[in-house]
Amino acid sequence: MKETVDTATPSAPVAKKKVGVKARVQKFGSALSNMVMPNIGAFIAWGLITAIFMAGGWWPNADLAKMIQPMVHYLLPLLIAFTGGNMLAGHRGGVVGAIATMGVIVGSSIPMFIGAMIMGPLGGWCIKKWDDAIADKVKSGFEMLVNNFSAGIMGMLLAIVGYFMIGPVVAGASAAMAVGVNWIIKVKLLPLANVFIEPAKILFLNNAINQGILTPLGIQAASSAGKSILFLLEPDPGPGLGILLAFALFGKGTAKASAPSAMIIHFFGGIHEIYFPYVLMKPALFLAVIAGGVTGTATFSLLNVGLKSTPSPGSIIMLFVMSPRSLSNYIGLIVGVTLATLASFIVAAIVLKRDKSTATDDLAAAQGQMSAMKNGNTDDSETPAEAADVIASYKDVDHIIFACDAGMGSSAMGASLLRDKVKKAGIDMSVTNTAISNLKDEPGLLVITQNELADRAAQKAPHALRLAVDNFLSSPKYDQVVVNLKARDQVSDDEPTSQAPSAPVENAADLPANLNLDLVNEIVFVHHDGHLGTATMATSLMKDRVKKANKNVAVKNLGIDELTDENSLLVVSSPEAAKNLKTRYTQVQVLVTDDLLNSPKYDKMVAALK
Repeated sequence: MKETVDTATPSAPVAKKKVGVKARVQKFGSALSNMVMPNIGAFIAWGLITAIFMAGGWWPNADLAKMIQPMVHYLLPLLIAFTGGNMLAGHRGGVVGAIATMGVIVGSSIPMFIGAMIMGPLGGWCIKKWDDAIADKVKSGFEMLVNNFSAGIMGMLLAIVGYFMIGPVVAGASAAMAVGVNWIIKVKLLPLANVFIEPAKILFLNNAINQGILTPLGIQAASSAGKSILFLLEPDPGPGLGILLAFALFGKGTAKASAPSAMIIHFFGGIHEIYFPYVLMKPALFLAVIAGGVTGTATFSLLNVGLKSTPSPGSIIMLFVMSPRSLSNYIGLIVGVTLATLASFIVAAIVLKRDKSTATDDLAAAQGQMSAMKNGNTDDSETPAEAADVIASYKDVDHIIFACDAGMGSSAMGASLLRDKVKKAGIDMSVTNTAISNLKDEPGLLVITQNELADRAAQKAPHALRLAVDNFLSSPKYDQVVVNLKARDQVSDDEPTSQAPSAPVENAADLPANLNLDLVNEIVFVHHDGHLGTATMATSLMKDRVKKANKNVAVKNLGIDELTDENSLLVVSSPEAAKNLKTRYTQVQVLVTDDLLNSPKYDKMVAALK
């Protein structure tokens, strides 16, 4: 499936598509995780206070340890509730949701995370419906009085409902789940949970599983036992590290080349999404991550390893930060992550070694193919927009937002990558990231999101310019965005926007008038978009030309990111690569030719060299 630019205007409303089961599950999971993710800092603070100051902690302090119980019983549930209400009805909804949650908190003796996830959105929804119903019925001058009393009364009534009804139901359900989890742990069946967790992670349900399910249950267990293994089921970096290590040693093409850097980002940065496309490239690798997850959890269970709170992001550094102060727990963490890595690596290595295909692993192509499979769309008939239409559609863009499931992790890194490209191109443009649930339909907005979230982005921002990519961390579309932003300023006001800017034309042997070949001491052929072979051969032929002409000029073959922006550099490029070059480098001299191997311009160029 091709990545496409999706534009929508008021006169062309977005067509509604039938929402599948997977999309509904993702949306529900996102709602849960979006209540927790913005408050992860508070969870980490609670975990650190617990690990440091509780009895048996790093530096026990009875006075400071008094913060532990109030934080887990009041602060964390109220933050979740406020966020849930705020998602539906702004600050006012958050206040009502927090008031309503006090009922379930006071009516129960266990941390009410599940109750907060119910009462927070319920409070926001109720006050929103109330405000909509009376919007045109309040007399002028009484708005503040009605708003304040309605929020207070609504919050009070919901708090009472929570105390007598929701609280006992949630407490009973939580107790039943806790008993079930404890039984699974007791009979050593917990590792089987990874049979479902690992594939679900790779289908972008990782935040929903960890923040929506495992974190509330884990905190409930950790508040009494001091630690919980549930915090390790999803964040364990071992399975992903094993996959990437196997690709680094036995992979092919771009997948092999990119795996080492991906390992660093995954293992130390905690961005697990970076290894998902590698698994999706070869579905047999689901067996590898399952083997790694089951092995890691089994080891953690056997060695009684757990964490004080959820590690976010799921990096090896955060795992140790959230660990109790116990040598046995530290050793157990190392052993568990190591064995998970080995198990995943062994299975992945077998899969890759048994793959007898001669084609290289094209990571970008595989990402597109697997995204189409995940979305249930295998139609490749869609054609990209015309160049001039794309450029014209960028003319009003004044800020770019990356939107992902939780608004953290991969979208933050994608925004950072594009922000750097935009800055280097000399474009003054804001590039930020957010959760897709917080996306707003603002004028001048370009939304960049993953393919599987494109429909939700269309719903949240129907009139924004939208770009769907396969992978935030390695999409070639970022360079095209920069090209379009630069090109929009080069289209004259009196030129019809329906016509694309004319491409460079190869005509006879004339050299561009702006070339100053007296300054050139190095000629570079740029390999771009997989044309390494052509550029290498062209480099060899040009070396022969320069040598025969007795010119003191070096000839090289470099990637587009390896150039230095100096006027002593002459870059020989195809028209396609030249568009990208001119937006990223302002000083280098560029000779555009349709024939890299034997251009009629070469004789004049070599003759004019110093």
